[in-house]
Amino acid sequence: MKRLSSLRQEVESWRTLRQRVEDALELAGMEDESLRGELEPEIEAIEKEIEQREFKAMLSGPYDRGNALLTINAGAGGTDSQDWAAMLQRMYLRWAERHGFETQILDSTEGEVAGIKSVTIAVNGPYAFGYLRPEKGVHRLVRISPFDSSARRHTSFAQVEVLPQVEDEAEIEINPNDLRIDTYRSSGAGGQNVQKNDTAVRITHLPTGIVASCQNERSQTQNRENAMRVLKARLLELKRQEQEKQLAELRGEYQKAEWGSQIRSYVLHPYHMVKDHRTAFETGNTQAVLDGDIDPFIEAYLRANVGNGRNGHES
Repeated sequence: MKRLSSLRQEVESWRTLRQRVEDALELAGMEDESLRGELEPEIEAIEKEIEQREFKAMLSGPYDRGNALLTINAGAGGTDSQDWAAMLQRMYLRWAERHGFETQILDSTEGEVAGIKSVTIAVNGPYAFGYLRPEKGVHRLVRISPFDSSARRHTSFAQVEVLPQVEDEAEIEINPNDLRIDTYRSSGAGGQNVQKNDTAVRITHLPTGIVASCQNERSQTQNRENAMRVLKARLLELKRQEQEKQLAELRGEYQKAEWGSQIRSYVLHPYHMVKDHRTAFETGNTQAVLDGDIDPFIEAYLRANVGNGRNGHES
């Protein structure tokens, strides 16, 4: 019923757009100069609407319409990489705010000196997974380290993982006997934020070894529910990868997925540039990108995959 309702809304929106186009054409055919002031802004609005729909038409994957789970893990580089992971968290939270998406930090581990070691964020809204899917991969930062007393240039890495949230419970079935559930005390900034009870939850799926944890809610029940959301998403991704591997092996083109090289580089020294290595799209406005203006990179990736006849899910 949820899927049916979504499709009905989409069909109705297309019918409304078609009616607007027909009305605009009718006004244009009247050749009445007094109507020009009314017609021009409507044409601009229709063109903008068509551009947005063209973009969404590229989000045709099986989970693109749904919510996403975004995980950022600091890579090699110590404090610099943990600070870089925190910068990426800020970037994605600002991007989500621009799009009107709801965000919820499910789990976060702070760095010893600065930044974060890892964070998992639920991003909820129409097409959240479709938009964020191109962001999956290793992100590289080059800058003068604020943590180096000699002010040397450092290279830091962070890995971004994007998973679809499981909407259909029947899609992933979990045997309760396959789970080990541990509770522990949440870590925090200290003072009143320190939990005196074991509210944090860690769930281990024994057959696969996949671990999901959550400690950002005050209730153990809420943390457990959120950890299960993450676990189901990771099991769904594992299932999808196995299916793709089988298809690729049949075609004779399977290659093992590794951390691999970075998908995007953010250079703050000796010059300013953000470049996506998959599409060659780049910009010199690094501050805008770090403030959440990543749509041009997402669109360039999706257009490149459409142009190559691929659906963009191989990453």
